[in-house]
Amino acid sequence: MGTLRARDTRDQWWAMAEQKMMHAMEATNLADILERVLDKGIVIAGDIRVQLADIELLNIKLRLLVASVDKAQEMGINWWQQDSYLSCGAKVKDLEQENRELKKQLERNEELRKRMARCEAKAT
Repeated sequence: MGTLRARDTRDQWWAMAEQKMMHAMEATNLADILERVLDKGIVIAGDIRVQLADIELLNIKLRLLVASVDKAQEMGINWWQQDSYLSCGAKVKDLEQENRELKKQLERNEELRKRMARCEAKAT
């Protein structure tokens, strides 16, 4: 009876060890696949068209690129750097542009105020 319990315990231990090994190998394989995808990049493309009696009602083109930031920059893709919602540097550029425009408007308004003052002085 004692050897039967010991054998059952040993079998359970081996089964758990095998499960842990399989889980570790699956996690490693997934990590390897993810690393390759991010390193090389992958493109998924598809189109959806809805037509009724040869009349196109809807046309949707889907393009998905999965890559690391470094790989995307190598390919010349860096739209997130100019998006003010995603980049504080872009926010600063947007604020600087807005500031320049406001200064131009202020100068224009000041020039118009001076012209109006001259016209009023001539009129009196």
